[in-house]
Amino acid sequence: MNRPLNTCRQVARAWLLAALCCLSLQAAADELRIVTEELPPYNMTQNGQITGLSTEVVRAVLKEAGVQASIQSMPWARAYDIALNTENVMIYSITRTSQREKLFKWVGVIAPTNWYLFSRADKNIKLKKLDDARSLQTATVNEDAGEQYLVGKGFALGKNLQSSSKYELNYEKLKLGRVDLWVANELNAMYLARQAGDDPAQVLVHALPLNDLGSTGGLDLAFSLKTPDAVVDRFRKALETIKKNGTYDSLQKKWL
Repeated sequence: MNRPLNTCRQVARAWLLAALCCLSLQAAADELRIVTEELPPYNMTQNGQITGLSTEVVRAVLKEAGVQASIQSMPWARAYDIALNTENVMIYSITRTSQREKLFKWVGVIAPTNWYLFSRADKNIKLKKLDDARSLQTATVNEDAGEQYLVGKGFALGKNLQSSSKYELNYEKLKLGRVDLWVANELNAMYLARQAGDDPAQVLVHALPLNDLGSTGGLDLAFSLKTPDAVVDRFRKALETIKKNGTYDSLQKKWL
């Protein structure tokens, strides 16, 4: 006679656990912290608002996932450190590398990118391979993928690498002749040259492509390791959805 009652209790308990799980997931999503940097035209602050190609993709993903969260822009090294050591943190636009692979939970590509060593057009610097750059001075950004890549290849800060906190400072260094090379992704380099009133085709030379910098051919969206898997999966599905329904492509066409 007690079996139906016990069964009802088990069903009720299962529903309660499922409801609590959903509430916990929503709470984690609602407490999400999003960090990025000033990397135009991917992420940048204009008129007090964070915008850019990657930012618009992230906002579309947030909308699809049904999550509201503010975005904070800060120097890359600080954003990177927060994402490494804090729970429920999303970071973008981040290059997925072998060095970073196990440091984050990866969602997917949100924008295309190509990395190069750039030189000044009037300097006639010839690079056939990366080793040719070891005797030259290269501008980098603190803890970004370009700097980490070169350090991993045996370059050294203070020796043949000059690190800055802002990308535009590196373009200025290159223009003024304070460095010989600048490691940067192509869209960012072209954008900064134009913002400075220069024609990139006249000022910059793609001295050496860095085809092995990054494993996805783009800039990614990722989460800190202390973020629940269910939250990451929710955003991964949301990114897949906006890529299938045309939203992603329309944003790429708008900015590229």
